[in-house]
Amino acid sequence: MVALAKPRPWMSVAEFLDWNPGDRRRWQLVDGEPRAMAPAKRIHGYLQGELGALIRNHLRASGSPCDVIVAPGVVPATMAAHNMRVPDLAVSCTPQAPDRADLADPVLVIEILSPSNRADTWANVWAYTTMPSVREILVLHTDAVAAELLARQPDGAWPERPTLIAEGGLTLASIGPHIPLSDLYARTPLAPG
Repeated sequence: MVALAKPRPWMSVAEFLDWNPGDRRRWQLVDGEPRAMAPAKRIHGYLQGELGALIRNHLRASGSPCDVIVAPGVVPATMAAHNMRVPDLAVSCTPQAPDRADLADPVLVIEILSPSNRADTWANVWAYTTMPSVREILVLHTDAVAAELLARQPDGAWPERPTLIAEGGLTLASIGPHIPLSDLYARTPLAPG
């Protein structure tokens, strides 16, 4: 039996990046504590891949310098030395240095909400609001054809609550596309039939 590396309490981001638990799970650092992330269920993974592809195709077709990244490490401004959260997708328009472990200056952060990870997902969402570069945060649902969108207001403030989108489509002002919900969920069991 292989002994797994135990995390130190109150880890820094640097210690977290050097830490190797040896268990092949995905981890994020939340307020100095490493937290394992459960593998995604099929609909979660499907939505992550589908939305990532739709955004990538839009960015390339529009000639944007931005890139969509799957499961990047991002560092919220609050307790930055002890937090590296891992959203499902994020978009950054800043060229990345090859030696940098976190995604610099994301403008859009996307989480996919499963009923079993609701509390952790929303804790991450509110942490993302502390990042000055973030303009929008999208939360996709896996139990309904729906999304919630938080958009930074012109004065830099965030609304108290996200806007629920249950029909029509997603308009992502930070990067430009309009994505019909029906297209995004078309090949899932949630699609109207």
